[in-house]
Amino acid sequence: MKPVVFLFLIFTFALGNAQNRNVDFVRISATISPDTLAMEIQGKVRYTFLQHSETDSIFIDGVNINIIEFRLNGRKRQVFNNGKKIGFRAPKKNGEHHVELDYVAQPVQALYFVGFNDAISGNEQIWTQGQGKYTSHWLPSFDDMNEKVEVDLKIIYFKNNEVIANGLLVDKTPIDGKLAWSFDMERPMSSYLIAFAIGKYKKQVLRSESGIPIENYYYPQEELKVEPTYRYTKRIFDFLEKEIEFDYPWQNYKQVPVHDFLYAGMENTGATLFSDSYLIDSVAFKDRNYVNVNAHELAHQWFGNLVTEESGNHHWLQEGFATYYAYLAERSIFGEDKFYWKYYDTAATLKNQSEDGNGQSLLDPNADSLTFYEKGAWALLILREQLGDQAFRQGIASYLKKYSFSNATVTDFLKEMEAVSGQNLNSFKEEWLVNTDFPYEKAMAYLYENSASIQRYQAIADAIGTTETYYKDSIMTSFWNDSTSVHLKKQFILDFHSKISDTTLSELLQAKEIMPRQYLAISRDPIFKTLKPLFESMLTDDSYVTKETVFYKLWVEFPEERSKYLNILKDEIGLPSKNIRTLWLALAMVTPSYNLVKKSGYLKELKSYTSSRYNTEVRQNAFMYLSNLKVLEGEALENLIKATNHHSWQFKTFARRMLDEELRDEDQRQRIDSLSMRMDTKDLQYLKKKIK
Repeated sequence: MKPVVFLFLIFTFALGNAQNRNVDFVRISATISPDTLAMEIQGKVRYTFLQHSETDSIFIDGVNINIIEFRLNGRKRQVFNNGKKIGFRAPKKNGEHHVELDYVAQPVQALYFVGFNDAISGNEQIWTQGQGKYTSHWLPSFDDMNEKVEVDLKIIYFKNNEVIANGLLVDKTPIDGKLAWSFDMERPMSSYLIAFAIGKYKKQVLRSESGIPIENYYYPQEELKVEPTYRYTKRIFDFLEKEIEFDYPWQNYKQVPVHDFLYAGMENTGATLFSDSYLIDSVAFKDRNYVNVNAHELAHQWFGNLVTEESGNHHWLQEGFATYYAYLAERSIFGEDKFYWKYYDTAATLKNQSEDGNGQSLLDPNADSLTFYEKGAWALLILREQLGDQAFRQGIASYLKKYSFSNATVTDFLKEMEAVSGQNLNSFKEEWLVNTDFPYEKAMAYLYENSASIQRYQAIADAIGTTETYYKDSIMTSFWNDSTSVHLKKQFILDFHSKISDTTLSELLQAKEIMPRQYLAISRDPIFKTLKPLFESMLTDDSYVTKETVFYKLWVEFPEERSKYLNILKDEIGLPSKNIRTLWLALAMVTPSYNLVKKSGYLKELKSYTSSRYNTEVRQNAFMYLSNLKVLEGEALENLIKATNHHSWQFKTFARRMLDEELRDEDQRQRIDSLSMRMDTKDLQYLKKKIK
């Protein structure tokens, strides 16, 4: 065995047992060049680290990274690379050192090339998602959230695109027919929060009261959606700075919609990426808007980015806090009534989870989103009630100041709150954080004390539940007219619509309050002729969800008037999911007497919505309708097969389940076999497993 190989094996063994305990990485300066033909990243990275004491080896996380050249303090060195970690021998002397490496990465996750494999020009995007996926797939970095570094990115890409990344854009320089965008971050951050997005964008620029630039990006063709999408953004920003009583900690703030994003949004440091399904018009704003996601991701800039959880056991410090402060921001905009009724709804959901035996502790790193987000928000609501506004705010500010740009635990947080308030929080911790059951009785007692409309509603519910005379229409009308709370009326309709005569329901819902009418549309089935005029009036409500719901129910129950309903909504598109248009096309196709000449065009349009140019919600609707109508074939069926390998796990799961169903039909199985003969092998990974 050659001596070099022997030493390398010893080094490899040492690396596997070594930790970066004696080393502190303080800076990453990276130059990134995306190659859209090879779907890879070509990069150069320089790391600055401080070695505090003697150690054997040092490692950097890098998943399937091909190292071209590696230099320590300017001199080439051997490097160990096992496909997950990049290791090298530590310097003999302590102090400041530099590592440089050139590399190539072909990431299978954490960085996504979107729109490059279709024939559509102008929809190409590149974007990242580090949390839960690991930035180390495209940038050798640090998966451990406790390793915080200052990050500067230079991204080289084609002109006529916009490049957005963490930090301040300090330079934009022509280089080899492209442009180099240089971004500077002044303060340290966790590597999972490094992010960039590339695509065709324009931007709206706002400025907070404290002077922070806020950049809201949008697609050039979607300019009319800027106001409703980003409505209240500055107000949310100013509210959170004032409420948290701690200055926004980064140089600027950006929000970027991207195609087929994995989640609603992601709070990368100073640069939130979010799903472009939230690019909405003013009508859609009433059904599903970006306000809560907007506030949630912004709150993370303090809770998660400024102070980061030490491990998953402390995830409440991020998601529970962001959820709570987002609700506070919404309260400042929409009022207290919506705030308390939102907590009413989540309390009921958490109660059901506990009663089903699925309750979880907030200290469980494997808890679900309902626990971390909603139970977490409840814990903070109760903690504030226990401590009082002043002590709560002082404790939050003290916690953020002490652990700024570092990591913290739940114990760290509780100690700060105890120090400021002078209270022992052991009982709070046991009841709200450790306990797997949700303290429903205590939660409801809080709501009854603080919300007059919830208190009133409970009195109504108790009366209706025990006294038959309260079923009289006059009594129901009295209950309704006594309240100005649209949320109480929504719950009233949801719970008691079956105990109210159709005549009285029609009278109560003549006023076009969207929410109560929408909940009747959703919950009432069948309609019957007595409610037909009311439901027909809902076809013109300012709500795409209401229109979709009543359209389908009227079409089903009154077949003699199907053409009339189709004509009323023939020009409606609906939400970004095209909820009304896709339903309309499906129903128009199966209405025998409706526009016979155009039916082939309706089918062609519905099939077109299965294309990757549309967001996953649109595609999912189209796939479902085509499958239900037994016309999922040709290019649409091919699109379904391709979707089984989509980067979004939710959409991928949906596509695989649907393909499984299609394969059970022998005729459809033959069509799938025929299609697979001419498809690219990489698109057939899941199908081959099923057929085998």
